[in-house]
Amino acid sequence: MDILIYLREGRQRLDAEIVAATGISLDDVRAALAILSRRGEISVCHAMRFTDGTKIEGMLCRANGLERKTAVSRRKKVKP
Repeated sequence: MDILIYLREGRQRLDAEIVAATGISLDDVRAALAILSRRGEISVCHAMRFTDGTKIEGMLCRANGLERKTAVSRRKKVKP
């Protein structure tokens, strides 16, 4: 599975999640993410998560150009 296609299917993902889903090695995934980031196709930041008390560091990625669902807000009342 292509990394960019995988990122476009859902929300943001850690590089370790991409490795698990695609079966590509971590070094190859990170190299591909760097290329995609330079092209402007994805946004990447370094992230730290804690899962069951275990610290997990990695690259958090998401595809650019995806529409986000906006939250429904209350309408402001018009005063006469």
